[in-house]
Amino acid sequence: MIDLAGLDTRPAQTWGAMRLVPLVRREPIEDLRLHAKVYGDEVSVVSLPDRTYYTAYVPHAFVASWTGDGTPAAAYGTQLGEPLRHMCVRTRRRMARRVDRNRLRFLPLHLAVEGLLALHFGGPEIAWEEWSRRAIAHGLSPRAEDAYTGAEVRGLDDALKVFEIYPGQCGLLLYTGDTLAGAFVVPHPEDYRALHPMLIRDLYGELVHEYALFYPARDFPAAIDETEVSSLSDLRAQAERQEREWAGFHDSVMAAGLLRAPARVEEVYRTGPYTLSRFLPSFERKSENHIGETITDGDGRLAYLKTFRLSEAQGRRGHLLSELAANGWSLPDTAAALQTSVPLLGMRLERAGFGYLLRQDVLDGYRKALNERTRRTRRGGAASPPA
Repeated sequence: MIDLAGLDTRPAQTWGAMRLVPLVRREPIEDLRLHAKVYGDEVSVVSLPDRTYYTAYVPHAFVASWTGDGTPAAAYGTQLGEPLRHMCVRTRRRMARRVDRNRLRFLPLHLAVEGLLALHFGGPEIAWEEWSRRAIAHGLSPRAEDAYTGAEVRGLDDALKVFEIYPGQCGLLLYTGDTLAGAFVVPHPEDYRALHPMLIRDLYGELVHEYALFYPARDFPAAIDETEVSSLSDLRAQAERQEREWAGFHDSVMAAGLLRAPARVEEVYRTGPYTLSRFLPSFERKSENHIGETITDGDGRLAYLKTFRLSEAQGRRGHLLSELAANGWSLPDTAAALQTSVPLLGMRLERAGFGYLLRQDVLDGYRKALNERTRRTRRGGAASPPA
């Protein structure tokens, strides 16, 4: 599971639809540091070990620096680049690549998004007659998902500017309309101060963008019992109680969907005591689904976390692919597991953007069967109301 042990929740700050919840680390991690390397506005093509390619807007990379003996490491700071005035394509090697003896370069969030795109990317493992030649030969290639940059999320820029950074802050949970948009945790407070402005360049899901437009954040006013306050120390005690109650509510209710155990965890890189991993959710229907990446030490302590909340449509696509793979890509078996019919399953695949995986004549047959069933239902149903 995602364990935020060692990180304390502090009172939230709101701006419009944005709610920013700071996380303060009790003991900063000194031997692992992060800094950002800014690339610019060009499109990047990343070559992957299986000879496939990942194409996306990659504004920056993170570089992790560590020491092998536990002594403090230093962050290099954030290097800002001038925006490009023309469009070009930059090719990069690997999502995570060692660039020095004690330095690892990786692409934040893109490491997790590429894991989502790779989900059952090979397509049908058995050449069932329903699948197209393209599905058998190329699988889900090309596979694409959409995301918004932070600059497109209404109010985020202003919220980051006015946000007050707490002493010892090493992380942030970002909500729009009180819906969790993403989490960001780093090893050291100095890293967070340098990387806080970079949140405007991160990726965010469609749901988060919509909530930022239409759903303002609610206030949680503190209720202090006046009968219990007769001195400044009493007032301080009441304020501390409110902070504890807020933290408990936040961690057990608002962040509960994130803290559930990820369904799939893949180790990407191991160096010394630290392990870089990415995770995928269980793709449960009508629930929060987060993808992300972590860096943990040998004791499981969380040093780095970055997450991306999937939209409802993205969650449905992941759910369909997971069910197909679990049932050997057999449409009848998958339909039975989903308690639906094969034609309805075929239409669900088409609506999810996977219609190209099915033979066209099979897809047309499913559509015809559903249309005929609809006509039969109409003839046997109640009369239509007068115009």
